[in-house]
Amino acid sequence: MPPKRKAAAAVVAAVIESDVSEGGEGGDSDGFVPEESESEDSQPEMEVEVDGGKNVKPKGKATKKKAPKAAKENGDGEGEGEEKKKPAAKRKPVKKEPEEDDEPRVRAPEFNSSYVPIPFKGRIGYACLNTYLRTSVPPVFCSRTCRIETILKQGEWTTAGLPFVQSLALQNAKDLSTLIRWNEKYKIRFLRISSEMFPFASHAKYGYNLDFARETLGEAGKLAMKFGHRLTTHPGQFTQLGSPRPEVIKASKKDLEYHSQLLSGLGMEGQADKDAVMILHMGGMFGDKGETLDRFRKNYAGLSEDVKARLVLENDDVIWSVHDLLPICEELNIPLVLDYHHNNIIHDESMRAGTEDIQQFFPRIKATWTRKGITQKQHYSEPCEGSVTGREMRKHSPRVLNLPPCDDTMDLMIEAKDKEQAVFELYRRYGIEDGGGAKEVAPHERSDDNRPPKKGEAEREEVPEEELGMGGPEGRVYWPLGKEEWLTPRKRVLKKKEVEDLEDGAPVKSTRGKKVKKEENHDKEAMKEEDNGEEAPEPMPTKKARRKNGVKKEDDGEEAPEPMPAKKARRKNGVKKEIDGEQQSTAPPPAKKSKRAAGPSKSITSTSTLITLPYTNEKPRRGRSAKEIVHPPPPTSLMDPESSGLSDLDIMDTEDVAVVVGEEGDV
Repeated sequence: MPPKRKAAAAVVAAVIESDVSEGGEGGDSDGFVPEESESEDSQPEMEVEVDGGKNVKPKGKATKKKAPKAAKENGDGEGEGEEKKKPAAKRKPVKKEPEEDDEPRVRAPEFNSSYVPIPFKGRIGYACLNTYLRTSVPPVFCSRTCRIETILKQGEWTTAGLPFVQSLALQNAKDLSTLIRWNEKYKIRFLRISSEMFPFASHAKYGYNLDFARETLGEAGKLAMKFGHRLTTHPGQFTQLGSPRPEVIKASKKDLEYHSQLLSGLGMEGQADKDAVMILHMGGMFGDKGETLDRFRKNYAGLSEDVKARLVLENDDVIWSVHDLLPICEELNIPLVLDYHHNNIIHDESMRAGTEDIQQFFPRIKATWTRKGITQKQHYSEPCEGSVTGREMRKHSPRVLNLPPCDDTMDLMIEAKDKEQAVFELYRRYGIEDGGGAKEVAPHERSDDNRPPKKGEAEREEVPEEELGMGGPEGRVYWPLGKEEWLTPRKRVLKKKEVEDLEDGAPVKSTRGKKVKKEENHDKEAMKEEDNGEEAPEPMPTKKARRKNGVKKEDDGEEAPEPMPAKKARRKNGVKKEIDGEQQSTAPPPAKKSKRAAGPSKSITSTSTLITLPYTNEKPRRGRSAKEIVHPPPPTSLMDPESSGLSDLDIMDTEDVAVVVGEEGDV
């Protein structure tokens, strides 16, 4: 046995012996391998990896073991000079099978109030996007954006990039007026404007002023004031005034100024302008809530007066509860937005989930609004069905089924996936606003947009811009839960068709439309021939059917020739075919001559067995039998240097393999 293997075996044996004697897992509790059978100079030491006491294997290169210095001085290695024990050997974690829990997952119970604010006198709204208008042709929405890379591809920033971004923003602002008119038609008078209306307006490098869109924004603001609609915004999650990073504070202040300029650009006056607020989350905790609140106080004091007049705080579903935010809102005169859904996920330990216990804070929360003369608003949403954990509950359900026990005069923002359809659902459920006057859409049919006609359809008259996406004269804009595909044309679905298997008469389902089409065309041609008095020829079965079933056709009483074996099988088994009663030679083809400079070439052949392969220089084409192929005479054996065209052959012993090698090693 080589020395290294012998050393490894000795070390492994020592480890196993120690494991058995001490009952440990491959050594003592510190992972130290005892050295009972080893002297300091006898054998090299190797690292040993222990896997849960089951597998012990050497790891890495062998290193010569050195005697501990203290042990040499003290003789027995005990006392103060005792060698420091090695760290425990790394053990691979054992993946435990999850224990089966027969008990079903159950969410903590909610204690809800029985009060329902009906009749509801406030305004109910949705956030940012209208699903019906978004699927119109052309689409109507207020969040067109792009990537900075796309902006830079337009050319120089001032002459090409900025005008490109501003064109997107102007279209967004223009569609805001369409959204307001649509909402008024269906009695929805509360809307949250998308923060992406002006792409990159608050960017540190590519930001810009909104004065170019003041006229377009002003038209939307006039409509909102005329119809008595409320418009608000909600800056994103990265806008945090409690962050410890100065760059984040700088970007947050710039983003708040952008939202303030957007709302001011609407040109609304009086109560409509006061009610145009910006909802903000406190953000992260950054280690300590108290320090975060102190930073928020400091940064809030540095905001402009217009931002302060519009800024409101909202409890979130991760860190900050109503208990955390209500005191600082009362201190800094900031209105607090109560989100019922967030409160069910994050709330103080003294409270229970649901709408019952939170009502004790209603008077204090309302006072934060009346103190500034702003109409109070709240947020309501519901978790998806079956959600249990906090992470699962954060996802909003497509629609809501209940009204919270709020004041019947306040404004209520519904945060749901189906947007305006969730408002219609509440209208229908509680008889609010006569359901908004929205009727159910006709599946996959729309007459209120300029969708191009399908193939074979007559062209329709172009819908005027003011009627685009308005639901037509009947107001068909409501789609049932889970039927969003009704808003778009029906997709063409290729169904599987049954075709007859002409061999045994059994029906065969074809999964490819092209094959079905070929069968249909063949049937049509056969019918034509029958009409002319001619018998239609029986079609050949499909290639797949022949291969799968191994069908042997009998034509005119003659058995079809046996199919040629696969190329791989011929090479592997050395098959010798008989064609026309003659045995075909199976000698291998002649070696290809190298295009390199002429010179002596070499070959390596077997002295025991030369493998013979079937040879032909032509493959049968479709419609041509193997009998029609003319095979050239087989080449002479490679064992004859003169006939093979090779010179200076070197014959070597190999394992039953014949290989031809050129001068430079080409095979």
